[in-house]
Amino acid sequence: FDVVRPTIPILFYDDRAAQWHADERARLTQLGKTPSFADGQIAAIAAVNKLTLVTANTADFENFSSLDIENWFIS
Repeated sequence: FDVVRPTIPILFYDDRAAQWHADERARLTQLGKTPSFADGQIAAIAAVNKLTLVTANTADFENFSSLDIENWFIS
């Protein structure tokens, strides 16, 4: 871990992520699809950093806009 850890960037839930999260949460809530707060934070960090979110749980993220999702766990 001590060897690998310095090579992995830490992405923070910053002001950009918080704004994206608030906008998406409001939009989805109006549609009756309120996401969990934690999933919204994860989606926001990925979206504002223009990253692909890799998860086996794609259903929890499919309603977010402008979010690239990929499931590497499909057999």
